[in-house]
Amino acid sequence: MSTTNDDNSDIKQAAERVNGQEVEKNLAENKKVDAPESLSEEEKTPFIDDDLRTDK
Repeated sequence: MSTTNDDNSDIKQAAERVNGQEVEKNLAENKKVDAPESLSEEEKTPFIDDDLRTDK
């Protein structure tokens, strides 16, 4: 694991190699993102069993 005093740290290397245009493109407000995948019926399980809920 690298330390904060390590001149060859991953963070320092990334900072030195950053592409400003690529960062700007990634931060664009109109950037399209993939829609979330639909869950199967098996995956659509409640976190709390409805019979045990007291907030209804």
